[in-house]
Amino acid sequence: MTGSARDFFDSLAADYHRIFPDWEASMARQATALDALVRRELGPGPRKLLDCACGIGTQAIGLARAGHDVVGSDLSPAATTRAVAEAAARGVVPPAMAADMRQLPFRNGEFDAVVCADNSLAHLLTAQDVGAALGDMRRVLRSDGLLLLTLRDYDELRRTRPAAAPPQVSHGADGRSITFQLWHWHDDGERYDQEYFQLVPDGEGWEVRVRRTTSWALPRTQVTDAAAAAGFADITWHAPETSGYYQPVLAARASRRNT
Repeated sequence: MTGSARDFFDSLAADYHRIFPDWEASMARQATALDALVRRELGPGPRKLLDCACGIGTQAIGLARAGHDVVGSDLSPAATTRAVAEAAARGVVPPAMAADMRQLPFRNGEFDAVVCADNSLAHLLTAQDVGAALGDMRRVLRSDGLLLLTLRDYDELRRTRPAAAPPQVSHGADGRSITFQLWHWHDDGERYDQEYFQLVPDGEGWEVRVRRTTSWALPRTQVTDAAAAAGFADITWHAPETSGYYQPVLAARASRRNT
């Protein structure tokens, strides 16, 4: 059985960095790619930016280092607590708070750009929830503000329906660890249950940590349609080979509100 997304990410917060072979290098690469998209779309910064699924700070810290005025929010209180600590340890201070992306606690038009990265939208399992999240991202953006949203390549994954994701070996200050996922596809071919296995050093042996969650394999056309319905225009998908980001990136502009 899978638990709630909040329970999953609360449990994973202490070990989330182990998903990446080198978390520090991943932060730098992702910030470089996302910062380039922000500057390409909005011009020279810095910009006021919301990372609405900030996790432990993977994107928020790097974007703050790039000079942006970053605020982070995430469903997981454990993740945002760690994000604040990790940011402070690196000399940046983007505030982060626990918040649901479907009900963001920010003013209308407060941000120049909103980032929703690392496949976060896929943890919403209904069209109503996806629409609510995109609608609130639109609400907190200024007119013509920028949305950057990244997802796995679900067009390909729905075609192949893999049973597992490739294992990752992490090399960090706390030693090597191994992360791998088993995927159990639902009969509808749209959603899948994930089992996250992490092998963490424990003396002369290994401790096995297992977490479970469910994701929705959202194809690009469905995300594009939902973004348009939420009030976004000029919607473009950027492939990893052109953006430098490791997942496909949707870039869209907030349509001007009627007055």
